[in-house]
Amino acid sequence: LKVRLLHSCDAPRACRLVFAARTVTRTQFQQLGAMAQKQESGCLPCTNCFVMVPQDKYYAVENFGKYSHMLKPGLSFAGFDCCGCCIQYRSITSRVDQLVVQVHTKTKDNVFVTAKVAVQQSVKPENTVDAIYKLSDVHAQIDSYVSDVVRSSVPHMSLDETFEKKDDISNSVQQRLTVEMGHYGFQIHTALVTELVPNAEVVQSMNEINKQKRLRDAAIMAAEADKIRVVKAAEAAADAAQLQGEGIARQRRAIIDGLRDSITHGTQEVLSYDKISELLLITQYFETLRDIAANSKASTVFLPHSAGAVSDVASQIRNGIMQAGAPGQNRM
Repeated sequence: LKVRLLHSCDAPRACRLVFAARTVTRTQFQQLGAMAQKQESGCLPCTNCFVMVPQDKYYAVENFGKYSHMLKPGLSFAGFDCCGCCIQYRSITSRVDQLVVQVHTKTKDNVFVTAKVAVQQSVKPENTVDAIYKLSDVHAQIDSYVSDVVRSSVPHMSLDETFEKKDDISNSVQQRLTVEMGHYGFQIHTALVTELVPNAEVVQSMNEINKQKRLRDAAIMAAEADKIRVVKAAEAAADAAQLQGEGIARQRRAIIDGLRDSITHGTQEVLSYDKISELLLITQYFETLRDIAANSKASTVFLPHSAGAVSDVASQIRNGIMQAGAPGQNRM
């Protein structure tokens, strides 16, 4: 990375930029070169006769550039050498390395997503020579295979299916890598689709759709609750009116029975239906007058206003009922 020269007053800033650039470069180098083969040197100056092999690495011995044999961990004597001209070493790590591959692709319903696939691989102990000499850039090769599998699988799925079938994508990637990377001396432990990130606008629209759906469900539930309250209130009013009517009917029946008993007590006289109706009307008449007198704001006019008029009202009701039940009225 090149850093443009700044003025003397910006020297601290320039130092920070250089330090950040070196840090990023070192981190990227460590990530990208973890599985790459490296040139090594012996443990003695000016010669490669003796070498200390770490436990987590495989060392290959080369005589004049030609592969000779592999060394075991520990201190080893590789042969006579002068200034590193006769014997050289190449090493590769034996640890499990993880590579995170980001693939940009499109789903069946034309939604662009970014898939992050974590691949864990290591060198096969029996194929260390192939891992050292056959492949120059392990991560670039794995990146190509992962991108090919993801971009050939995701376009056949919708966005929802992509989230539901992450395991299928992981299995396809692992099977492809196991076969292809096995030819180069690497084994694939697992390949996981760790994250699927749609476009930010798509995520916002999906959240808005879910929000509106929840609001609609809430409105429907609120309307159902109001409906239940209205229905229950109507049922309660109907039941109250029914009970009130039954109570008034029993009250009227008790009044009629009481009047009949008090009038015919000690006599053999039997009151007719007309007399009972007149008694009932007179009773209701006086009850109405009592209710009007109890309310100071009531304004009611009775025409004609006399107790004798009740009999006229009763006769009019009775005559109307009889006329309605006459045979001649059925033909009208």
